[in-house]
Parts: sequence; structure tokens; C-alpha cells
Amino acid sequence: MQPSTYFSLPAETEVIAAGEVLRRRNEVLTSVLHLETGRVLRGVLDDGFLRHQLGAVEGPFWLDAASALLGLPFPVDMVADTRIQVRRVPIQEFRNSLAQMPPGARGLLLDMAQGYRQQSELAVSRLAQDAESRCAQWLLKHAEPDHSDSGALQVTLHLRKRLIAAQLGIAPETFSRVLRHLRELGLVHGTGNVLNLPHPRALQSMAGC
Repeated sequence: MQPSTYFSLPAETEVIAAGEVLRRRNEVLTSVLHLETGRVLRGVLDDGFLRHQLGAVEGPFWLDAASALLGLPFPVDMVADTRIQVRRVPIQEFRNSLAQMPPGARGLLLDMAQGYRQQSELAVSRLAQDAESRCAQWLLKHAEPDHSDSGALQVTLHLRKRLIAAQLGIAPETFSRVLRHLRELGLVHGTGNVLNLPHPRALQSMAGC
């Protein structure tokens, strides 16, 4: 729904170019952003780039309403993936408008905001885990015996690498780099959709199992 459904006071509208950072982790909010058009990426910035993606949203969408409702700093970084248009609402006006909602509806909204916030915090905490460790865990989870007596395993990649990378919360380039490093270590063999894991115990050690 458009912001005018909720707010009678005018809110500033901005056009922002692709690549611009909209929010940073732990930022204290003074306004709430409603994405009217375009696409925004959520994740963790690394050396100025969003190397660790947690997902994407497209307008219309409230980008930071949960943190604003709970009065907490923003938990992730946000970057414009395309040219976007946003409406910036002062945070106090946002809270005042929601305070006019029936108590039951307001309570439900706060519960949903708390759940969304917890999911975001959990996702960011997962990114603290080393990318190689997460890739090793994924390979082991999806591996099957290769029908030899060596104890080796085999993984068939049924998804595109970019989708696997999204599941792991890392950039596709990072996933490719990790696979290349695992090949150099002799922990992964093969190309294409079928990967051989000749040393599962070494992968388990890397995965922290």
C-alpha cells in the first residue's frame, strides 16, 4: 500500500541511483523509508561492496519499518540495486500514525516486527561464519556415497551456482572462489554439475563438524 494510506502529513520523495547505500548496520533511524519503485538488496557490506547478500525487495515495500517500530538500530546494510524512488517519513510521524491503530492490530504488528527483526539478526550472525566453512557444510549436507569402497562422496548440483550462493548468504563470486580453493586443496574434484569429495573427513574438519 502507498504511504498516503497511513500518513496524512507530507513525506519527502527521493530518486536514488543504483549502487547507493540506503542504510548501514547499527544505524540509528531518524526516518522510515518506503520503497515506491525499484529493487533494493539487503546484506552485509564488505570493503564498500555488498559481498554477502541476504535477499532483495521490490517496491512498494517498507524498508526499515520493523526497526522503527521497535526503536532499535538497523540490523543490516541496504543498497539500491536499480534506480529507485523512496518516500522518507520522519520516524516520529510514523510512530504517531501507528499509535492511532486499534490496540490489537498494533500488538500484532509489533509481534511481526519482532519476528522479522530476529530473522535478520540470525541471518547476519550466520555471515560471521567463514564462507569456506559454510560451503563445506553445504557440500556435506547434499553429498551421497559415490558407490566406491574409498569412502568418498559425490554431490550433484541441481541448482545454479548463484542460487546455491544465495542459500549460503554469499556472493556468487565468493562461492566460485571457495570451490576453486577447495579444488586446489584436493578436497573437491570434477567440473560441471557433479563434484567428487575424495576426503570427507577433511571437509568435516573445515565445516567444524
